[in-house]
Amino acid sequence: MSETTPSPNLPGSGKDYGIQIAYRTLSVRVEEKQTRTISKSPPDPADAIASIDAHLLSVDEVYTRYSSHPTVGLELAAVRRKERDGKNVISPPPTVYWKKSLNYIFGGFNFLMWIAFILSILSYKPLGPPEAFTLGVAVLLVRDFNSNARFPPSHHLQLLVIIVSATFYALVDWNASRIMKSIKSLIAHEAAVIRDGNQQIIKAADIVVGDVAVLNAGDRVPADMRVVQASSDLRFDRSLLTGESEMVPGALEATSENALETRNLALTSTFVVQGTCHGVVFATGDRTVMGRLVKMSGETKFKLTTIQKEVWFFTKIISCLALFFFSLSILLYGVWLRTTYPGYDTVSSAIVNSIGCLTAFVPQGLPICVALSLTVVARRMAKRQVLVKNLATIETLGCMSVLCSDKTGTLTAGKMMVENIAFLDDIFGVEEINERVTKASDPAVFSAFKALHQIARLCNGAKFDATTNHLPVQDRAIKGDPTDTALLRFSEALTIPELGVDASTLQQEYEKKFEIPFNSRNKWMLSVVSKVNTAEKNVESTWMFVKGAPDVLFPSCGSVLQSDGTVVKLTGRARQTFATLQEDWSSRGQRVLVLCRKTIEEIKTGLQPNDMEDLMYSEMCDLTLVGLIGICDPPRPDVSPSISIIRRAGVRVFMVTGDFKLTALAIARQVGIITQHVVDTIQDIRAAASEKVSPKDYHLIKPSDDDPIRSLVLTGEDVASLTPFDWNVIVGQYTEIVFARTTPDQKMKIVEEIKARGDNTVAVTGDGVNDAPALKAADIGVAMGSGSDVAKEAAALILLKNDFASIPVAIEMGRLVFDNLKKVTLYLMPAGSYSEFMAVLANVLLGMQIPMNSYQQVCYCITNDVIMSISLMYEQPEWDLMRRKPRNARTDRLTDWRLFFHVYLFYGLMLWPCAMAMWFLYMSQQGLGFYDVILTFSKWGEGWQGYTSGQLTHFVDVGQCIYYVTVAIGQYGTLLSVRNRRVSILQSNPLWGPRRNLLVLVGMTGTILICIVNLYGPGFQRVFGTAPIPGMFWGLPYTFALGILLVDETRKAIVRKYPKVCFELCDRTGTLIHTFLQSFIAWLAW
Repeated sequence: MSETTPSPNLPGSGKDYGIQIAYRTLSVRVEEKQTRTISKSPPDPADAIASIDAHLLSVDEVYTRYSSHPTVGLELAAVRRKERDGKNVISPPPTVYWKKSLNYIFGGFNFLMWIAFILSILSYKPLGPPEAFTLGVAVLLVRDFNSNARFPPSHHLQLLVIIVSATFYALVDWNASRIMKSIKSLIAHEAAVIRDGNQQIIKAADIVVGDVAVLNAGDRVPADMRVVQASSDLRFDRSLLTGESEMVPGALEATSENALETRNLALTSTFVVQGTCHGVVFATGDRTVMGRLVKMSGETKFKLTTIQKEVWFFTKIISCLALFFFSLSILLYGVWLRTTYPGYDTVSSAIVNSIGCLTAFVPQGLPICVALSLTVVARRMAKRQVLVKNLATIETLGCMSVLCSDKTGTLTAGKMMVENIAFLDDIFGVEEINERVTKASDPAVFSAFKALHQIARLCNGAKFDATTNHLPVQDRAIKGDPTDTALLRFSEALTIPELGVDASTLQQEYEKKFEIPFNSRNKWMLSVVSKVNTAEKNVESTWMFVKGAPDVLFPSCGSVLQSDGTVVKLTGRARQTFATLQEDWSSRGQRVLVLCRKTIEEIKTGLQPNDMEDLMYSEMCDLTLVGLIGICDPPRPDVSPSISIIRRAGVRVFMVTGDFKLTALAIARQVGIITQHVVDTIQDIRAAASEKVSPKDYHLIKPSDDDPIRSLVLTGEDVASLTPFDWNVIVGQYTEIVFARTTPDQKMKIVEEIKARGDNTVAVTGDGVNDAPALKAADIGVAMGSGSDVAKEAAALILLKNDFASIPVAIEMGRLVFDNLKKVTLYLMPAGSYSEFMAVLANVLLGMQIPMNSYQQVCYCITNDVIMSISLMYEQPEWDLMRRKPRNARTDRLTDWRLFFHVYLFYGLMLWPCAMAMWFLYMSQQGLGFYDVILTFSKWGEGWQGYTSGQLTHFVDVGQCIYYVTVAIGQYGTLLSVRNRRVSILQSNPLWGPRRNLLVLVGMTGTILICIVNLYGPGFQRVFGTAPIPGMFWGLPYTFALGILLVDETRKAIVRKYPKVCFELCDRTGTLIHTFLQSFIAWLAW
């Protein structure tokens, strides 16, 4: 079954405990309420839950109250009548818009803008305005051109930045939410119910009160229901409600008067993790316990993902630097400028100058680009039918270093077919059964087929969907696990009239009395059946049928059935025959099952399920081995090439399965997980010398690039006996590993041990109930769309089309997100932070008129920079993206020292001096030399060098516009440079080819248009003091952009030719220095 609404996050994921706390609180309140009188219209959830009494009714009373029937279920007329009560859908918790709004307004770098805004207000009113200005309806800031101020107050500009940023955050968040809703709508939520006497699969949203729902292991409970029929091993996972990971046994009778504590109720959004049951629905939608808890708990909380941590880390660094330079500027004024140049600054203008240091350091476009990049990649993944539960988890895929994959249904197609049948003295291919029986002189020599058919059909947990019974057997829909599905199709299609083998009459002849479903611990299934309408109950009227893993059931067998139906003793030679046959079939990738039976006395009625289970366990001896069945499950066609791509990307792929060792090894060879002829075992691990490694050095345990590829196969028994030193050898020396015959707990242990070593980011793929613990324990859980509800709930990623080829695409998209964000950061910082800050620093420290005013800084950050950086979000992957090693989430940061080196000592060190040179060149053309502009402090004013105040103001206005245009156009070079880490622009230009990105041209055009509007718009000239600039200052910046690009191309060429850092001792000192410099450049490459 599938959930009908998005559910709160699972406990144990560190995401949310609101549901569990509310559940426990509500449970206590229900206990209290049950001692009081309950009102007819309960206003309190505790009152409503205390009024539930379905668990206190007998099974017959339940059917009577809800007008249902154990075998007929609801009739169609009753369903139509009850549908008027509404859909079985839990309404999502109401959005707390004021909290979202606060996050938009104060999130990201906006808190620094608020600091600047408040300080600007203080500098304007309480401390006196540094200059006159007015504010109009559409006018943000009006300068008094007759004033002598160098840097106008800009609190309105900071408020504008906050408004624009908050609007961007809100729009991107809304768009991301819309995309996630559309993606999640692709999941089909279904439930199995009995209606009009037939089992049907319907939409979970269409369940009504009174429906008899059929639940199997792995299903999500679709509505609140009273358990009316259950297997003895029925277990529920209620961790979503209780926060406790222990399985809760199911029961038919009430174990508590409290509806939240009794075990005979199955509550919405919990899971059946073992066994089977039938339940009568008594509440749907918002009237369920989960519906009431969701309404009470409100919005769920979340934890920071990898990329969110990286952005938060970067935000802290930039914020600390900004606050440091703000404080430094204030300090300089207090201890130096105020005393040395008393007329140069007032307190208010000093604060404004310091605010310039604060705001100039903030790359406002980065948070916007982070959100946009995740949204862009989510769209790309949605096209491949890949559901991402949380946008921010996309980037974590790029860190994946180990992929632990289940076999059945993940690496294989999950479409199992019976291929071979073996008795002690004969072997059959499925296609030749009827032909050989027909040609036999006496069909009775194959009498064993009747017993084998009975076990395959009656000891089976799968069922046909009644609505598809008119279709051929191979086309019918079946609810059940792949193994049972294969046996059901085989037994249904097998008809041998000569032997009385017919599935339709078989089900009429026998009645199932008891069943122990298959589970990953026992690795077998048991059914007890009796003949119906038999006047005389002879010894062979009641049978115990068992099917399961040969290595598990062989020890319980004492006799064996030959093909003619005779029973003989199971000798050591016969056991060896079957063991050899199992190894042969398994080595060909087949799953091998053994079918057994035993006659038992008629079981007593009225026994409790647990007592019955104990009785059956005591009967698990002296079984008669009927035969072996070989089931073929071919690998998915896309798996082998996908694993090749994944391994080239530096990701190790391990198989973790519950299947037999030889079967797992055969499939692993077929799909490319195992490539070596020699495969080590536990003995080789024990023989290997393992150095004692401190847990704090576990991150160093990983295979070296120079180590040979080594393969290993381990069983569940081996895993249980491994020591920490053994795990150090396994994780540190082996590239190819198969873990076979593992239990769910062992799968989880494997994931945890790998995660603890080598700084591994572990992904787990799976589709079954037994995969759920490992999916939860992994950094990234990947479930197949056809998998169980338990697996899909535990996973962070769902492959809706069961397309394994989507995994390397997801890895590539995760790496692309990080790569593009790094490029965005590298692009934004040289101009939007560094060049602006240097303009403010020159004004504060060197007594020069500010080359870029506050409006231009703000405008550049929220328009020019953002427009050009958006194109980087749409960059295609570089050719070597899937050939690099996985990123180490602990050590490889979004903003490491190499990035800051390129920002401040490479790109930025070329850009801001070019812009500053243009400022001085223009001033020189006006007759103002270098020392006439710098260190002027309070001299700049009326009469300076023979110019009036108005002329000087005009010079500054034009010079500021020149600086602004130079920075904007100079960034062309930075943009084209950061598009590629190592490849030349000649091989990856934005106009054609695989790296085509026409948005680069759109961004460049857009930024020029913004410059033109700012400089030539009459309103902008009047309000912000902008002015047209001479033509030569439009042309020269393009040469600077080209220069930046050419210098970076030279750097990339050196990195490509000398990619490794090496220090060699040579005969000539010159050669030594030459080698060192080339290697040093490669070492610095980001």
